[in-house]
Amino acid sequence: MEQKQTKRYEIDMCSGPLPGKILAFSVPLMLSGILQLLFNAADIVVVGRFAGNQALAAVGSTSSLINLLVNVFIGLSVGTNVLVARFYGADKEKDLSETVHTAVMTALVSGCILIVLGIALAKPALTLMDTPADVIEKSVLYMRIYFMGMPAMMAYNFGSAVLRAVGDTKRPLYFLFFAGVINVALNLLFVIVFSMGVAGVAAATVISQLVSALLVLRCLTRCDGGYRLEPKALKIIPDKLLKMIQIGVPAGLQGALFSISNVLIQSSVNSFGSVAMAGNTAAANVEGFVYTAMNSLHQTAISFTGQNYGAKNYKRIGKILLICQVSVLIVGLVMGNAVYGLSGILLKLYSPDAQVIGYGVLRLGIICTTYCLCGMMDVMVGSLRGMGYSIMPMLVSLTGACLFRVVWIYTIFKQYHTLECLYISYPISWAMTFLVHLICFAIVYRRMLKRG
Repeated sequence: MEQKQTKRYEIDMCSGPLPGKILAFSVPLMLSGILQLLFNAADIVVVGRFAGNQALAAVGSTSSLINLLVNVFIGLSVGTNVLVARFYGADKEKDLSETVHTAVMTALVSGCILIVLGIALAKPALTLMDTPADVIEKSVLYMRIYFMGMPAMMAYNFGSAVLRAVGDTKRPLYFLFFAGVINVALNLLFVIVFSMGVAGVAAATVISQLVSALLVLRCLTRCDGGYRLEPKALKIIPDKLLKMIQIGVPAGLQGALFSISNVLIQSSVNSFGSVAMAGNTAAANVEGFVYTAMNSLHQTAISFTGQNYGAKNYKRIGKILLICQVSVLIVGLVMGNAVYGLSGILLKLYSPDAQVIGYGVLRLGIICTTYCLCGMMDVMVGSLRGMGYSIMPMLVSLTGACLFRVVWIYTIFKQYHTLECLYISYPISWAMTFLVHLICFAIVYRRMLKRG
């Protein structure tokens, strides 16, 4: 196949050798995610060091609930990624432009809806999660301020999904770096100088999200071709929104379903007290670096599969999956075990409390050493979504991960009420879900090759 003419930041995913292109695409994406987590870790470190264990627990106790509320809308950005990649790969300029403008408008509307949901549901939801009395008021305050930045968060996610779909993972990296530096500076100012505690961390996050959103939208207005954003042309095209919903809502629901199980797990952790919560928060933040690195291969699988599906290069999709699976296995094993090996040192950055560190090491020993299973599961999902299948992986994840963990909490964990028993449900659910996804992919891929 003749190689496509690409611009400076774009990658031709439909022709030429795959390994180098997958590396060129995934490494900036990996660095973006790790950079974002470094800045998020700065939030946790600053609040843990300068506002105490209760503030640290307050910030951490909201993460699973925030994800639960946000994931359905973030799922629509996955639909954006798939559609843009497909239309870009098929050279359908009009469809590409309509998708971009629909996506950005949807992002802004979604963000406004989330402001209302976040403010209204913060206290009742955190109360349902059995958040301890010495933590809950700070948790509610953090969450309500955090949700004020939702339109900016949505705009950045949808805008960067458009750029990823055409192969541009470098400029989102630059934008995140700039916004992240602002986030850290404001953290130090608000928490240390002005003694604002969790409110200061939340306010710094909102401002940095606004900066990253403005940068990505400005970038899209200056792009050439079908994915250029024209502010005056912003509107929702019904058929494009419907396609985004068909792909994105099941993806978002899948994320929400995982979040439901994580909310239950967070509630279970809460039953061990605020020190265990603080250790769990610090460990979850550390392991996030491994997850984000692996997740870059999930995003790579979506974009590469989507473009090649649009270009009808079906045989290339199997090669993409194989390269992404080998890559995520290596990343997960190397990074996961390295993080566990350094767990004592890393957790000291979050809290000097020996008990907090002990709880954190316990979690990392179970999660990080088996994290490659989670990465392999996610790459399977990325390939299926790139081919336009979204309901199937949602149903598999509902059964294999979410439902399994819920049953585990109310049966095995109820019988053996320890954190070790709680955490072991993660790797078991990852392995089961990966195997079912693999079978689904094999069936879908075989049918696709026969059709094509």
